[in-house]
Amino acid sequence: MNLRDFEEDNAKSCVIGSDVPGVTKGEPCCLGIDEAGRGPVLGPMVYGICYCPLSGQDRLKDMGFADSKTLSEEQREKLFEAIAGAGEFMGWTIHILAPNAISNCMLRRSKYNLNTLSHDTAIGLIQRTLDSGVNLQEVYVDTVGDASKYQDKLKGIFPDLDITVTPKADSKFPIVSAASICAKVSRDRAVKGWGFFEETESNKISRQFGSGYPSDPETKKWLASMVEPVFGFTQFVRFSWSTAGKILDDKAVTVNWDDEDEDEKAATPSVLSFFAAKGEDPKQKKHQYFQERFLHSVTDFGS
Repeated sequence: MNLRDFEEDNAKSCVIGSDVPGVTKGEPCCLGIDEAGRGPVLGPMVYGICYCPLSGQDRLKDMGFADSKTLSEEQREKLFEAIAGAGEFMGWTIHILAPNAISNCMLRRSKYNLNTLSHDTAIGLIQRTLDSGVNLQEVYVDTVGDASKYQDKLKGIFPDLDITVTPKADSKFPIVSAASICAKVSRDRAVKGWGFFEETESNKISRQFGSGYPSDPETKKWLASMVEPVFGFTQFVRFSWSTAGKILDDKAVTVNWDDEDEDEKAATPSVLSFFAAKGEDPKQKKHQYFQERFLHSVTDFGS
């Protein structure tokens, strides 16, 4: 798994995947979807998918997949190596959602919450797999929000697929467990290798930030020590999380946005009026380029 594209610019989200096994373009296939890093206030959230022929599901069981959260980092790494080594029948894709990209989405004027972002990411990965030529028939998804509503949503978009959305899908279906491994391993590597572009020789950034979860005292302590009064947090922080917001309220400079009311707007002269002679309509004033060359608008094309 090469995260170079993301590491070079971790302000942007990034999609990375394996080659598509030839067998998956012919045989009917199943696909699993899971995520890692939904809750932390630090680092990216990663969505992972794995897919393989339906005929290979027994092989998945023999590989010993389980929910990535129940495994040690070393166990997850070994299982990912097994996935990478099974490239002749098994493919994978990850979508790394950058922390500030997540927060920018969530703070848009139009409502766009984390569930919607998660749904759209999963939909994008399914479509990407179909577009790559995989003969996809069955999809298994670890739910986000109400499972039945999410399942209906996906079936409405992909009516030709047999879709199952359920809680704890990573412990029920080996293909989802494999997707969980891909998501967790890539997030672990992204966090461990995070490049703080805000760091300078005279301003080193501590890597002692704990688990990254809002309830972790070490994470809270790191956030409080890292906030810059004017510019806020580094790109490693999801600034839309309430934990980060409270620290900004306490430690950052207050910014007041004064909205003008309609009366004030009506009374405020246009900036153009300062560049026009008295009594002249500023909107009718020609640019200096046209004045110097005595150029005028043509109104008659007579012979």
